Amino acid sequence: MVCLDHPEAEYLKDIVCPVHALNQTFLGRFAFSPRLWRWLHENAAHYDAIVMNGVWSFPGVALHFAARRAGTPYGIFTHGALDPWFNRKYRLKYVKKLIYWPVQYSVLRHAFAVFFTTVAERDLAKTSFRPNRWNSVVVPYGITEPEECEGGSEAQIEEFHAALPGLGGRRYLLFLGRIHEKKGCDLLIKAFARIAGAVPDVDLVIAGPDQSGIQAKLERLAERTEIAGRVHWPGMIAGSVKWGALRSCEAFVLPSHQENLGISVVEALAVGRPVLISHQVNLWPEIKDDGVGLAEEDTLEGTLRLLERWFSLDPLEQAAMAARARPCFCTRFSMKEAAASINDAFHSLEFSSRKLEPA
Repeated sequence: MVCLDHPEAEYLKDIVCPVHALNQTFLGRFAFSPRLWRWLHENAAHYDAIVMNGVWSFPGVALHFAARRAGTPYGIFTHGALDPWFNRKYRLKYVKKLIYWPVQYSVLRHAFAVFFTTVAERDLAKTSFRPNRWNSVVVPYGITEPEECEGGSEAQIEEFHAALPGLGGRRYLLFLGRIHEKKGCDLLIKAFARIAGAVPDVDLVIAGPDQSGIQAKLERLAERTEIAGRVHWPGMIAGSVKWGALRSCEAFVLPSHQENLGISVVEALAVGRPVLISHQVNLWPEIKDDGVGLAEEDTLEGTLRLLERWFSLDPLEQAAMAARARPCFCTRFSMKEAAASINDAFHSLEFSSRKLEPA
């Protein structure tokens, strides 16, 4: 692995393969790094194939030049960054991306594979910019197995409740992720306020970092809608506390306006919890097909229908949905399956016959 993290970063220490951490970059998110340019040009020829995560930054340009020079095939995960929602929401950034597109397009056009994690993500990407000819490959993507602890699942659940004592033993719906405008937290609070009277024994937990400074606004919204006492804000949770929150929730909720995959959705499935999501979470067709959750539009009316449909289900139907969640994860969203699929892509007949022409 090569990355632009600090060499002494704690999260790198448990990675079992060699890690080349090249430290700080210049120009902020563009991640301009002469060190990375040199490293790739010196080492690209030593590898059978290269996989990169992310677009719209300098590392993709560096990889493009180095891999073509070395004749090494490379693939790129866009991770939702070509979704047209961003173009509609952030018009100024869209103009900047249009200017940069000839550079970014060249990186994608010459890639052996542009990896997408869902069919929806692949199809949406084709609508964002022109020209748009590249080799799209859809691979499963997700997480490794959920973390375990010495006391098992029950110990994790106890850790979560100890971290959030105000919840008590009440039932709850869980949102877990960045508290950001694209996640639809405002829709969730408004919809929950409308249905709260019909489910007086259910609370709402909104867990995650407030990276865009909107939590205070959302808390005021909960106060105005008279549900502040039933909405809990534990902040960012991780490790056993996070897994305990997922394991003990009634259902996971994500009414997002844009979501390439939704790692937290996959985490919920991994521990056998049903998921309630919007149609803008790109894996919603798989969720529907496997019967492990519900999906509606990313509007207030859609989010309200989502909650109403869940609470109208018979407890046996809810339990059956939960029972199907873990098998869905194992089949579709295990990182082991993702690794095997990426490996298969690079060992396909096309790979055997297509070596990049040295630049």
